[in-house]
Amino acid sequence: MFIFAGLAEIGGGYLIWLWLRESKPVYWGISGGIALALYGIIATFQTFPSFGRVYAAYGGVFIVLSVLWGWGIDKKTPDLYDWLGAGICLIGASIILFAPRQ
Repeated sequence: MFIFAGLAEIGGGYLIWLWLRESKPVYWGISGGIALALYGIIATFQTFPSFGRVYAAYGGVFIVLSVLWGWGIDKKTPDLYDWLGAGICLIGASIILFAPRQ
């Protein structure tokens, strides 16, 4: 679910970016809006009970996916600091999701 939601959020934002910043047709922006709405729906399928924790964990996953998106789609090769920062975020997201709680 995290991967699908991440792709919907990043893809949707990217389509809107292209529409507004690079003068793509308006249907790119509309498609981006639909993808962002799907992102909100996909997140509700998570089995974790806390909205805040799920979205905090998504943040870590989305950062990693954003680095990968930039590398694969925008052809911007991540450097050491991109990977280090993304790894730290992923560790933080894992702590938020999987820490033992009562």
